[in-house]
Amino acid sequence: MAPPRTADELRAAFTEFFAARGHLVVPSASLIPHDPTVMLTIAGMLPFKPYFLGDETPPSTRLTSVQKVARAGGKDSDIQNVGRTNRHFSFFEMLGNFSFGDYFKAEAIPWAWELVTEVYDLDPERLWVTVHISDDEAEKIWTEVVGVPRERVQRFDEDNFWRMGETGPCGPSSEIFYDLGPEFGPDGGPAAGEERYLEFWNLVFMQFDAQADGTLIPLPKPCIDTGAGVERAIAILQGKSPAWETDLLLPLVEAAAAATGTPYGGFPGGDRDLWLRILADHGRTVTFLVADGVVPSNEGRGYVLRAIIRRAIRHAYLLGAQNVVTPALVDATVEVMGGAYPELVQSHELVRAVVSREEERFRQTLARGLDLLDGILAEGDVTGSDAFFLHDTLGFPIDLTREIAAERGRVVDLPAFDALMEEQRSRAREAHAADGGATDAPIGLFRELLDEVGATDFTGRQEYETVGAKVRALVAGEQRVAQATEGAAVAVVLDRTPFYAESGGQVGDTGVLESATGARVRVDGTQYGLPGLVLHRGVVEAGTVSEGDEVTARIDGVRRDRIRRNHTATHILHWALREVLGPHVKQAGSLVSPDYLRFDFSHHEALTREQLDQVEELANREIIGDAPVRHYETTKEHAASLGAIAFFGEKYGDLVRVLEAGEHSIELCGGTHVHALGFIGPIKITSEGSIGANLRRIFAVTGDIALARIHDEEVQLRELADSLRVSPAELPERVAKLADQVKELQDALAAERAKQAGAEADTLAAQAVDGVVVLRRDGLANDDLRRLALATRDALRSGVVGVVGAGPDGAKAGLAVAVSKDRVDAGASAADLAREPAKLLGGGTNKGADLAVGGGPNVDAIDDAVALLDRSARSS
Repeated sequence: MAPPRTADELRAAFTEFFAARGHLVVPSASLIPHDPTVMLTIAGMLPFKPYFLGDETPPSTRLTSVQKVARAGGKDSDIQNVGRTNRHFSFFEMLGNFSFGDYFKAEAIPWAWELVTEVYDLDPERLWVTVHISDDEAEKIWTEVVGVPRERVQRFDEDNFWRMGETGPCGPSSEIFYDLGPEFGPDGGPAAGEERYLEFWNLVFMQFDAQADGTLIPLPKPCIDTGAGVERAIAILQGKSPAWETDLLLPLVEAAAAATGTPYGGFPGGDRDLWLRILADHGRTVTFLVADGVVPSNEGRGYVLRAIIRRAIRHAYLLGAQNVVTPALVDATVEVMGGAYPELVQSHELVRAVVSREEERFRQTLARGLDLLDGILAEGDVTGSDAFFLHDTLGFPIDLTREIAAERGRVVDLPAFDALMEEQRSRAREAHAADGGATDAPIGLFRELLDEVGATDFTGRQEYETVGAKVRALVAGEQRVAQATEGAAVAVVLDRTPFYAESGGQVGDTGVLESATGARVRVDGTQYGLPGLVLHRGVVEAGTVSEGDEVTARIDGVRRDRIRRNHTATHILHWALREVLGPHVKQAGSLVSPDYLRFDFSHHEALTREQLDQVEELANREIIGDAPVRHYETTKEHAASLGAIAFFGEKYGDLVRVLEAGEHSIELCGGTHVHALGFIGPIKITSEGSIGANLRRIFAVTGDIALARIHDEEVQLRELADSLRVSPAELPERVAKLADQVKELQDALAAERAKQAGAEADTLAAQAVDGVVVLRRDGLANDDLRRLALATRDALRSGVVGVVGAGPDGAKAGLAVAVSKDRVDAGASAADLAREPAKLLGGGTNKGADLAVGGGPNVDAIDDAVALLDRSARSS
């Protein structure tokens, strides 16, 4: 068989090789990880972390995959080196083979050598190997079993020891390097440097459990975790010393060149070639992120995505691109990689729309921000307040400010910037338990419990009350206890339960646990300690509950009915939204509680009143039809053949639960649901709004709560109609007339204020000295400050006017500076005059030569700002 020569052939050859050796081929997981400790999938092994830790059972002890990976945010980011080297990418693919307590070094090492030398047909004379300084076993296999010459096996310390964290699974690693040739650097193997010797495969031998004191305890079942980079491997196979010239990346670089009208000169080339490589890399990364459900926002992974898009746009701007370029980069990525990743093809139009809108918005911001930043950098470093103004007022990312400043040899006062950001942040944050537990107990305790008592059997699909459930464990605080007495907070583990544990957006059940001896536990919430291990969290209200007791577990049935109404309603709502808005709508999150449902979805603009009415009408029409609801378990393959919608970022096993809600909605969902649509009752949308760019949120109620809301609205409507002495049907006309009257009064008020400003302007202009008027005037909004400054300037005909003062509420300071045209022509600038006074006020201004308006929160500095503005105006 001929060796692979394309990226598609490379992936196939790798997975086929290990499939022939008993490995189950699994698809790439989403770039949105389930691990709460990271924002993005940063390693090929990350989706399998629960298997390595023993928290979950893998579908096979041998797995192989081609995993999407993104390293573009936080400490794991490679973004600053992208395009500068042959090794760094913000998105890349990892080929991996994994063993969970099955084979170990004796198999993994020879297989790796067989694959690279016989399947990939790489010259053994150009391959080098590294091992850990302590790993005599690995070196012996490489030299005595595989036959690698001892002089081409080098030992390293920390570079060849892998750790999952400060404690936990760890072990030595062994890496395979390819010698690119003497033209890339001196001889000497990997120790001589990575410019010549390119590492492309890392074999991790997970054989120890690191303790807090540094002790390494051998694992009872050692594991194998390997990773081979597709980008590096295909460069070697195609004989392309820069990976940027392979069939995987060169089409993306060429697309960037065409979109910007800039020919590509090669690697390393000059700045323009570097910027094209950055565009190619970032275009691929954003395509995959958006296709996996990430949308641009100001928080979390959405912020990472936005920063990558904006960084790409900035480099396109530097290349002189006048039109949007990101859609072309998306098209090229889909063309090159859509065969390997069908989700790119399915999401193609959505991804184009998202990145195009983001680019169009940011191009205006970029022009304003770069203009202002240029002026700041010309004078020196960037202060915290300057950076904050760029970020908060103009939407100019702090990362971009830092990068541009560094290019100019300047620094940004990040501590001051961070302090201003912290002042702005909300103090109240939603609590989030990073380990998903319901108590303060360490995750290790839950692992021990799961190993000992096994998974909890969920009976709640058939019954609301389970008799004879056995108490398998009790957890109080941070430890397991034998019993808990009245008044104690406790988490109870049962062998079987009707209580649904919080997951998939659905809240956990509440209810009671009662024993024949009179013990009673009030269950306030139900959660998973680990997948499969259900924790009934609550308080012992009476008696004593002990391990081994038998209890009757009874959920709050009325509450559950409301929850399942709302849960099935989210699926009907999702279908209706897709019908009205289009198939690009995807679920981006949900909350199903007894009182309401919340549904987040991808869409690029606010819904009109007509669209909301249409969605609500469609949903209610479907519900009134009272079609049956089927909820059953099947294989993932069968569910896919039925057309069931699955969501990137959601975790599904080989067996999945399919929900067929009526005739039109078929999705994967593990929650609890109604048996017929009519049980939902009416659905009433209560609000719709934005929670970020390209992301919307709907709130709705169903059943008795919807009926109560409709009744309340009717009462309010009648009361409002009575107060205006009209019938409910006449309200719209009456309110429209009142709105017209209010507008007339507002226009009259504005005219009166303008008249007053004009009258005052004449008085102020008469007091001018050398054509300059600077004063403090409190109680005026920024618009009124602007009117007064402009009116006074016009009365002067030639001069500078500045007005500073506390706003109507006294919480913020405002500033307005107006400069006449002749002064502007002579070199004066309102923005320049206002900049330093605005900084004293803790903010900034817009950048205009004839008019600058702004302000900040430092009202105590108003007098100092007036004095500084007066001095600046008189010296201009």
